[in-house]
Amino acid sequence: MATILYDADANLELIRHKQVAIIGYGSQGHAHALNLRDSGCNVVVGLPENSKSRERARQDGWSPVLPEEAAARAQVIMLLVPDQHQGQVYTQSIKPSLTEGKLLLIAHGFSLQYGQIVPPDNIDVAMVAPNGPGAQLRHMYSIGSGIPALWTIYQDVTGQARELTLSYAQALGCTRAGVIQTTLSEETETDLFAEQVVLCGGLTSLIRTAFETLVEAGYQPEVAYTCCLQEVKLIADLLYKGGIHFMHNSISDTAEFGDYVTGPRIIDEHTREKMRETLRDIQDGSFARNWILENQAGQPTLRAMRRKDATHQIETVGNK
Repeated sequence: MATILYDADANLELIRHKQVAIIGYGSQGHAHALNLRDSGCNVVVGLPENSKSRERARQDGWSPVLPEEAAARAQVIMLLVPDQHQGQVYTQSIKPSLTEGKLLLIAHGFSLQYGQIVPPDNIDVAMVAPNGPGAQLRHMYSIGSGIPALWTIYQDVTGQARELTLSYAQALGCTRAGVIQTTLSEETETDLFAEQVVLCGGLTSLIRTAFETLVEAGYQPEVAYTCCLQEVKLIADLLYKGGIHFMHNSISDTAEFGDYVTGPRIIDEHTREKMRETLRDIQDGSFARNWILENQAGQPTLRAMRRKDATHQIETVGNK
């Protein structure tokens, strides 16, 4: 069983006595910066001069500086730019300021796991990975709650990395809900797997295919849209509130029976094997290599898939 730590297991005062740099102000960056500020921390936001997030940061009361300046001023640096940019930002703006004893934090293990970041051996390195998008992290904090997070210590030079990392997690509000210790590889691989197989790839493909099946059979696209896409939130909310059994108790007996008899027909042994293949691609680095090469080439495949995705009938029906 995993050990779950809460507010009583952390010391908020530790992070309050450090200068914290938040590099990036997107989905996660804005939530980290605002939550830390509201927790009484000293925060500086680092953004490139041409960053589109600068205006948003100013509206939130920040005076952003360049990432290299923020990193130089801080004892704790949280790198929150997208995975594909972390290596470049780290090398150009963060690494020169990593003097002995500083703490480098990340919120997802991809860049460390796959060698995009190679930290020096005289600093602490750790991860605090909230289990949700930044908007949810910020909202739950604002109402006095929080979302869970995963954390791990990658490198502990000072002997204080654990305590300071937990203090950072408390400032985010995550220890209100509970934080689970993990490893870098476990967080990275399970996160990528869940995104591809369930949360994004699996779910969207299931929705589109179900929509197409109904439309091909002659049903109205608008009806297919509401049944296959719009109602997903209703089920997701029940799952989030109480799990699968709770959801089953909240829907009709007809729907529950259909779940039991038809779910295994859709997610069969063939699907399970495809899931295993996906996990192997993540574990052996194949997915990471493909994604890194895709970015080095300027994301041509991603851009093409985005264009195709945007013109699918389910999108035009949904917009209508």
